Amino acid sequence: MKAIEKRFLLPFVLVTSMFMLWGLANNMTDTLLAAFRKIMQMSDTQTSFIQMAFYGAYFCIALPAALFIRKYSYKSGVVMGLVLYAAGAILFLPAAWAESYAFYLIAIYIMASGCSVLETASNPYIMSMGSPETATRRLNIAQSFNPLGSIMGILISKYFILQDISLYSVSGTYTALGIVLLAIMVIMLFSNMPEGKFSEPTTINYKLSTINSIRRLYHNRLYRWGVVAQFFYVGAQIGAWSFTIRLVMKELGHVEAEAATIYLASIIGFCASRFVYTWLMKYIAPGKLLAAGATLSAISSLVVVLSSGWTAVVALMLVSIFMSLMFPTIYGIALGDVENSAKGGHEGDAKIGASGLIMAILGGALLTPLQGMVSDAAGINMSYLVPLGCFVVVLIYALSCCKTE
Repeated sequence: MKAIEKRFLLPFVLVTSMFMLWGLANNMTDTLLAAFRKIMQMSDTQTSFIQMAFYGAYFCIALPAALFIRKYSYKSGVVMGLVLYAAGAILFLPAAWAESYAFYLIAIYIMASGCSVLETASNPYIMSMGSPETATRRLNIAQSFNPLGSIMGILISKYFILQDISLYSVSGTYTALGIVLLAIMVIMLFSNMPEGKFSEPTTINYKLSTINSIRRLYHNRLYRWGVVAQFFYVGAQIGAWSFTIRLVMKELGHVEAEAATIYLASIIGFCASRFVYTWLMKYIAPGKLLAAGATLSAISSLVVVLSSGWTAVVALMLVSIFMSLMFPTIYGIALGDVENSAKGGHEGDAKIGASGLIMAILGGALLTPLQGMVSDAAGINMSYLVPLGCFVVVLIYALSCCKTE
């Protein structure tokens, strides 16, 4: 059975481009930790506030985004997300004028709010474009383009921010991105694509309906623990990537721009392995692949903790390769079970369920500062005990999924 039907090809391509856009934002933000550490002479804990602002926005905005999308449409959510994303990026310019770290955090929060809306709309939209049996594979295909945006983000950071680190190199780059996003928003607004709106009664009580959806979702074990697993996975991913440049600088003696090349190689490995995982998913159940990826990621994290030099750097690159399937696979397993239950008449559960899985990105906001504190107290290598623990949680969830496959 084909994962992408011909009638959904154009909408699939348009929405998949959104995966690239938030990937670009995510990984440009990762490089900001190294930039602000140098510009403002900050500790790892202080620079981690960038990730707290970014992924904290995901948590705060995901549910309101889901309610907005539920009332209007997926397309409306995509347009709204692009507007917020662009606004936050453009606000980097006045933040540079004010020379205020707090102002930058506000701009990052608004930008990330747009990314949160985009993710809340795009993930379930992709899953709805065809047969439920191929939904997880379809989402993995779309998510495979997310790292391409990540690669673009790192290249932009490497050549426009990290080569000549200053507030204005940071702000000029983000402002230009905001202008490009506004142009993309106009194209998206006038594109001919399905609205993706459920046919719910116009007299629906959204407040009561939302409460009932949350109650049903809570009693869905695969979904409930999927949110927990997603929280810890995102914490592991963001922590691993946020301090990659720092670890490479320590172990290999590179400056920021040189260390960004190693980070770029990690993301390329992440991207390539996701395509491999997507191919393997035709033959191996998602839960089993998830368990294998979690096990190998945990082992690689342990090597980072215990080793030094190129051994530690290569192990950290392997973490990116092994963990690449986790977000879409956890998402697909958890929300796929909700989609199947929705056939009983509770279609709105999928949109609320999607927001819960996006809110789980809060893990990046809370666990990255924890890793920063461990780094300040015990060293950058020891800080990778935090991702190690997170991968163990994902492994436990994966093993529970294997029992139902």
